[in-house]
Amino acid sequence: MDFDYDARTVELRERLGAFLDECVLPAEAVHAAQVVAAGDPWSRSPVLDELKVEARRRGLWNLFLPDPRYGAGLTNLQYAPLAELTGRSPHLAPEAVNCAAPDTGNMELLAEFGTGAQRDRWLTPLLAGEIRSAFCMTEPEVASSDATNIATRIVRDGDHYVVNGRKWWSSGAMDPRCGLFIVMGKTDPDADRHRQQSMVLVPRDTPGVHVRRGMTVFGYTDAPHGGHAEIDFVDVRVPVENLVGAEGGGFAVAQARLGPGRIHHCMRLVGMAERALELLCRRANERIAFGRPLAEQGVVREWIAESRVRIEQARLLVLKTAWLMDTVGNKGAHTEIQAIKIATPAMAEWVIDKAIQGYGGAGVSQDTPLAGLWAQARTLRLADGPDEVHRASLARRELRRWS
Repeated sequence: MDFDYDARTVELRERLGAFLDECVLPAEAVHAAQVVAAGDPWSRSPVLDELKVEARRRGLWNLFLPDPRYGAGLTNLQYAPLAELTGRSPHLAPEAVNCAAPDTGNMELLAEFGTGAQRDRWLTPLLAGEIRSAFCMTEPEVASSDATNIATRIVRDGDHYVVNGRKWWSSGAMDPRCGLFIVMGKTDPDADRHRQQSMVLVPRDTPGVHVRRGMTVFGYTDAPHGGHAEIDFVDVRVPVENLVGAEGGGFAVAQARLGPGRIHHCMRLVGMAERALELLCRRANERIAFGRPLAEQGVVREWIAESRVRIEQARLLVLKTAWLMDTVGNKGAHTEIQAIKIATPAMAEWVIDKAIQGYGGAGVSQDTPLAGLWAQARTLRLADGPDEVHRASLARRELRRWS
């Protein structure tokens, strides 16, 4: 394993770092003020659209897609340090460079499983950043940690499928430019439990689609990620051509989508932790308590040292996972994908928590990004599968090695 950056990664990393320092970080306060002024917590801010224009001008666009027909053609190992940088400003940077969830996973899904017509209609405008999309899998009435529980029905009726069900935590759905819902439901409840589900493409303006409400995350709207919604689908009719892949293949498609999504989250989490540690160090050097800087307090030094150790451990595991995905494929990297999904959110949550402690009251206020960073890290211990499910699956794999 060689994790040294190649020339292209070095060049992109320098350009992306400059974009963050010159444009994105200064825009954070502007964005927050614009959203407040708009009076709609899920509204788009003009500064975000300006950042997207500038990112395209600088050639920092669709960095996540390994297929050169659609994106930058980077490997997972090349993309990792770039995604880490965007994690330093997770509310703005990922969308600014068109690398924000859930659009990234949805674009990968369409690129791999979509028909030519589906790619023309939906992938092309997503790649251009002209629309956003939502992924509708989780449901309020069932334990969604087991995706086979899904109760939404997708029933064939002639040349159409009819969708009925309720979804929530549908990422991306509250963005006013969201034009597409990718919906997972059951087409054959009597089939094998992993062959009951299918996915269909549902345009947002389809009759019968009712967005009930936006969901907040620890009180945050998560608007730059498109927000999250609770949605009713009532007799929603879509052409059979809107089926993604094969009927009964929805569970497999979901797993193919979620693998890259998990590592992208973990790449960004490393960047979130790095920013938190930087803020903690700056605070420790500047703040005086009990007659001396916080940096001279033993407990604060322990936090800083332990943070560096945990960040480096997580980064190396993420890079190993990226390397395996590039060399042996997602299936061959399954153990490591689960391991980083367990370890990296917990690492980031711990580091950010210590930075909050170092800032005291300011750490939980709107005057630093730390509260928002913590909310994201804590949420990612649930998103794409809770810790406990990944631990149980990982344990089963280990036990099989010795049975």
